[in-house]
Amino acid sequence: MSSYQELVNQAKALMAQAEDVRKQELANVIADIKGKMKEFGITAADLGISGGSRKARAAKAPMVVKYRGPNGEVWGGGLGRKPDWVNALGADIEKYRV
Repeated sequence: MSSYQELVNQAKALMAQAEDVRKQELANVIADIKGKMKEFGITAADLGISGGSRKARAAKAPMVVKYRGPNGEVWGGGLGRKPDWVNALGADIEKYRV
């Protein structure tokens, strides 16, 4: 019967081996996709992908300003921590609504 440490070492070795195989398969898949894109004249824009990065980034919508502070600060009133200038105003925030 194997000891716990032997099994842990075997698991680590298998995970490393699995990662190597994944990288090889990934390289083949990417090459296949690039080949098909070239063959059919498909661009990243056709797929709705911006070029340059493999990680897709969601387009961030511009913030809608709902409040403007006494010194020109802006806040969208969204979730999360309120800006310090809003906290300093207390319950009076509605008079600063845009």
